[in-house]
Amino acid sequence: MVTPGTDPTTYPRTTRTTPNRSRDRMSYDRAGVHAVLDEAYHCVLGFTVDGEPRVLPTLHVRVDDTLYLHGSTGSRPLLAARGDGLPVAVAVTLLDGLIYGRSQFHHSANYRSVVAHGTAHLVTDEREKAAAMTALVEKAAAGRSADSRPPSRKELAETAVLALPLHEVSLRRRVGGVREEESDLGLPHWAGVVPLRLTRGRPETDPAVTAPIPAYLRPERSPWLDPVVLRGEHVTLEPLELAHAGELHAATADPEVWRHLSRAVPTDAAATAAVITEALAAHDRGERVPWVQRCAATGAVVGSTSYYEVDPQRRSVAIGHTWLGRPWWRTGINTEAKLLLLTHAFEELGAVRVVWHTDIRNERSQRAIERLGATREGVLRMHRQRPDGSWRDTVQYALTVQEWPNTQQALWERLRRTAPAA
Repeated sequence: MVTPGTDPTTYPRTTRTTPNRSRDRMSYDRAGVHAVLDEAYHCVLGFTVDGEPRVLPTLHVRVDDTLYLHGSTGSRPLLAARGDGLPVAVAVTLLDGLIYGRSQFHHSANYRSVVAHGTAHLVTDEREKAAAMTALVEKAAAGRSADSRPPSRKELAETAVLALPLHEVSLRRRVGGVREEESDLGLPHWAGVVPLRLTRGRPETDPAVTAPIPAYLRPERSPWLDPVVLRGEHVTLEPLELAHAGELHAATADPEVWRHLSRAVPTDAAATAAVITEALAAHDRGERVPWVQRCAATGAVVGSTSYYEVDPQRRSVAIGHTWLGRPWWRTGINTEAKLLLLTHAFEELGAVRVVWHTDIRNERSQRAIERLGATREGVLRMHRQRPDGSWRDTVQYALTVQEWPNTQQALWERLRRTAPAA
């Protein structure tokens, strides 16, 4: 039985959505219900088959006041939904925190949970079905439907969509902290809340994929931590990914390339993948921005480079963790890569200072940094440990924003005298 009501901002209460206890946690607010349905990616669909209860976890998406549920044309609920439809109950829950009381009885959870009742119908209209499936893809990531192949006729025929009008809906939630008996407040046990939240991890690229991770799947970060694509005539810098491990290892598996770096030369592609994983973990911590270097002429992966010691507050960044395959030394690739990184730092990020560090034994690197126009500022003694366990002294160089115009002009002149790598 539906309780009469005409408030467009709330759902009407029914006998199935009116609780017997904890009524203060119930809500019928449309905006609150919609927010939970939109934030959650999956739901549990309840129905009966031959008089027995069944539950099915599945994906859902809300379009206005209709909840669309994804399924297979061969599944029991989808077959039962033909004709007059299938009576269902749908539950969507977001767990927001664990409550730890001084007593075991008062352990609990903060949550937001929506339950919807009604009759679900199989979507047979082709346009409505296509729109619902597009909405499901867009919920996974805004912009994804335009960045992926649409379903074929065969795939559409194998996919079913249920539509459940949102008429009988309620929202139940718990917020706040520990609620305990006054007599328990003096107990010597920790009590409080451990917040929980659903967060996206780093995208893991399929081994067969060559396209970079799209921007809509990258976590929102400060521009200082965003490995944007930087393009030049000699080299293109792209965000470093695990998928680059094979090509990167083949291009740089040379002891001379790794001679003065902080780790030993990787022995195989798996070892190079471990180096990449370490760089990506540092990026996740906000400590480093790693790129892969591609030869602009051939498209081959030829090396890697990074920003590190990223400090937006002091408008400073370091360039390093650079290794480049020997066939591409003195081809213009390294010079242009540094020019791209410096231009991005000074002119896009607003840096006032760019820093380099190099092993005091690495005279070739020191000369290369000096040719960039950087000033030697000093030696950091016993600064880092080498792969063999010895401690290295590190030479520090820096370039300031006042020095940048002259350096930029000099680098452009040098590149004009360098033919693009073949």
